[in-house]
Amino acid sequence: MPATICHLAAQHRRRGGRLPGLMRQNDGLSFYPDPPMPTAPPEARLLEMVFPDHTNHLGTLFGGQALAWMDKAAFIVASRHARRIVVTARSEEVNFRVPVRTGQLVELVARITGTGRSSMQVEVEMTAEDPLSGDRRVCTTGRFVMIALDSNGSPTAVPALAGVD
Repeated sequence: MPATICHLAAQHRRRGGRLPGLMRQNDGLSFYPDPPMPTAPPEARLLEMVFPDHTNHLGTLFGGQALAWMDKAAFIVASRHARRIVVTARSEEVNFRVPVRTGQLVELVARITGTGRSSMQVEVEMTAEDPLSGDRRVCTTGRFVMIALDSNGSPTAVPALAGVD
């Protein structure tokens, strides 16, 4: 015998939960919209440790490795926002501010700052941290343009950013 929505809701309440989108009324359970959640710009965070194989002869992070990690963070935030396959269309205005040394941690924060029909503009900030002292410094920043693709590999629409007109 299939479970009814009332049976499932009662079971869920006995476990101390509430079903989103449902509320009790005299006539049974009625659907209602959940209250809007506060929206923040979509964001992804990654942590990496800088090992000797990530560095050059001076013991500082290869620029190409920094770009690869930044592109990875941009890919993750864009994929989560679009819920589609995404590719990098462009990286622009990458600024290497301070060197990152072997043994430091890097935190990458990627945020979607704008959307087009199929594109997403992503800003990525990489911060280096000395794990012993806790000293943190923004070391690299950059912007990336990511494109969402459909199953045929053609550009496809992405959702607009919430709260942006």
